[in-house]
Amino acid sequence: MTNDASNLAVLFADVAGSTRLYETVGDAEALATIGRCLALVRVACEGYGGRVVKTIGDEVMAAFPSADQATEAAAEMQARIGELPPVGSVRLAIRVGFHFGPALEVDGDVFGDSVNVAARMTALAKGEQVILTAQTAAALAPVLRSRVREIDSLTVKGKHDDIGICELLWRETDDDLTALATRPVQPPARIRLRLGPREIVLGDANPTVRLGRDPQNEVVIGDRMASRMHARIERRRDKFVLVDQSSNGTYVTIEGEPEIHLRREEMILRGRGRVSFGHAWSGDADEVLLFSCSD
Repeated sequence: MTNDASNLAVLFADVAGSTRLYETVGDAEALATIGRCLALVRVACEGYGGRVVKTIGDEVMAAFPSADQATEAAAEMQARIGELPPVGSVRLAIRVGFHFGPALEVDGDVFGDSVNVAARMTALAKGEQVILTAQTAAALAPVLRSRVREIDSLTVKGKHDDIGICELLWRETDDDLTALATRPVQPPARIRLRLGPREIVLGDANPTVRLGRDPQNEVVIGDRMASRMHARIERRRDKFVLVDQSSNGTYVTIEGEPEIHLRREEMILRGRGRVSFGHAWSGDADEVLLFSCSD
């Protein structure tokens, strides 16, 4: 392979429930079983013009010239694994995720954002499921695109826009599929933050803010009870989540409700309220963050 960037479909497939497999049948038989599963995955990849980039434990990473080829291979590997008999009491299954986009091939390996997105799709998949991005689905031939359904959207750190998530309906019949309710279109979410005289509005264009004593934070907290990198507030689709990463914790009060202490935890902010850093709120308006959520 060359070192040039090009569009590739990057696919990950891993054996679901491998830990339980090891616990149930023992190391030797589990290792042999996983090896058989990965061999079937390799055959499916190579049968549709892909190549296995590498195998790590119970996971295969592969690359394909087109989204169509990755889709055909994903369906084939799921069908092959589905035909295997249970091992002990464990039914064998794989999780598959892939994404089509720019990737860099260097010395036989594949790098780039497409690899990270494909890995994220695999992490979202369940056993016997194939997950791909909406961008990838849009690149499919019409006959394959008809076998894809949109299921969700995902806020990904470092990306401005949410990523559409789709599922490949790889079985011949899908009578056992869960019917998806129609999701209402949500207006853009915003949260207004105020600390003393300063006000910040988070939304689609400005989805994250960091809070703490360190000057590199977007909101600098003067209270010595606060940590240098105390917390962050980030948009996740139509919600805003406060993530505590401090030593002393963060105290959150939703208007009309008791104060909640977060320590290395996270919480969805809603309505109106206040946030105190490192200690319970004491009435000091200068060091309390006021928030107001709105659609």
